[in-house]
Amino acid sequence: MASSYRPGVRPPAPPAGRWLALVILCAASLMVILDGTIVTVALPAIQADLGFTADGLSWVLNSYLIAFGGLLLLSGRLGDLLGRKRMFLIGIAVFVLASLACGLAAGPAMLIAARFAQGAGAALASAVTLGMIVRLFPAPGEQARAIGAFAFTGAAGASAGLVSGGLLVQYANWHWVFFVNLPVGVAALVAAWRVLPADQGLGLRAGADVPGALLVTGGIMSGVFAIASHADWWAGIVAVALLAGFAWRQAAARTPLLPLRALASRNVVGANLAQLLIIGAAMGFQVISTLYLQRALGFGPAAAGLSFAPTAAAIAVVSLGASARLTARFGARRLLLAGLVMITVVLTLLTQVPAHADYGTRLLPLFVLFGLGGGLTLPAVTALGMAGATDADAGVISGAFNTVQQVGAALGVAALTALAASRTGSGTSAQALTSGYHLAWAGGAVLGALSIVVAAIALREPRPSGAATVPTSGDDATALVSCTSDHE
Repeated sequence: MASSYRPGVRPPAPPAGRWLALVILCAASLMVILDGTIVTVALPAIQADLGFTADGLSWVLNSYLIAFGGLLLLSGRLGDLLGRKRMFLIGIAVFVLASLACGLAAGPAMLIAARFAQGAGAALASAVTLGMIVRLFPAPGEQARAIGAFAFTGAAGASAGLVSGGLLVQYANWHWVFFVNLPVGVAALVAAWRVLPADQGLGLRAGADVPGALLVTGGIMSGVFAIASHADWWAGIVAVALLAGFAWRQAAARTPLLPLRALASRNVVGANLAQLLIIGAAMGFQVISTLYLQRALGFGPAAAGLSFAPTAAAIAVVSLGASARLTARFGARRLLLAGLVMITVVLTLLTQVPAHADYGTRLLPLFVLFGLGGGLTLPAVTALGMAGATDADAGVISGAFNTVQQVGAALGVAALTALAASRTGSGTSAQALTSGYHLAWAGGAVLGALSIVVAAIALREPRPSGAATVPTSGDDATALVSCTSDHE
């Protein structure tokens, strides 16, 4: 018989099928995360086929990231109200249908709209996934293993997207970076319907802050558009107004998406700001480096995607094999600073690569170093960001943390691709293109340097204590958090 739960009370885990349920949830999460980057290698082919401008091309990525990040908080709340399994199934269904529309797109407008719908589906599914995992595995030991598998899926998914995207474009065409989601998504839907335990939400009468979600999503979209369109001041003014309205709404709403009390922690604010900067730099690194490999060095899509395999391997080795031990010995703050320095050094050195660099001697060492830095940075910034969470607001802080990730990625792609285009102009030679990429990498290095300053000044090492309890709303990513609050 299907199990149920009351919000705030952990339900008993079903005796069988839990590990199968974990496989289903991780597979769906991998599909969603991978789709944030799988199109990166396909961008040149999409531009040539659909007639995107250099500036407009970034919206193939940004429309997905904006919807994903802007709707995460609302999606987490809807999971509380309607039930997590129901929201997961709705999210995957929307994602699959939007993937079909992306693959069939005949022009820029259709592809951008379908990518936005994909991001909305991704938000609906992702916001509730981790909450279901921690309820399936209430025992600390099993829960640690389950969360570890889920975390690895997320850490490797972005880089795996570059590899798989390159292979699909090379041996099929760009449409298949979207069509590949159809069999995976349908299989995940059928399996999730049969295996995942049912649950009972609070009901819609408990309230969801839809106006707040519209304000924050509109503000994010306007801000990204202002950057991507070379400082469109009207869009910037609209973005500031909408985000100010969101802040006012959160202070006044009966059931806010982001209660302002959750921002009282120095570590929460500092880690989110550092993450915003470094995720922007990292996502820009992926996009600009992919364009450089294909347009300047003449790599095919498959070769360009496989060029990032060492980056993914380095992230996996550090995040899975060494990060926990290094954190126990040196502390999360020192590891974060070390990772940020590595990423910033890589971006700085990339500004010196020639238009026809040798991959093995000039790029491979930098790509590996970037992976090592990413493997240190991601777990450390998450631990520090959740250090200020109390049992009452851990779910909200977790949802906000994931939102900042997507917003940082969208802003980074918009800003750094706009920088590259501003210098390259109409030039098509390898030298002209590389000059634009140098400027973009330099912009990423500035973002990295700012993240180091923020981390050094704002963040403090959390003091370990008992593990936080599982929260009841949003993306419940605090099952493994073992730290006290740091409200200052």
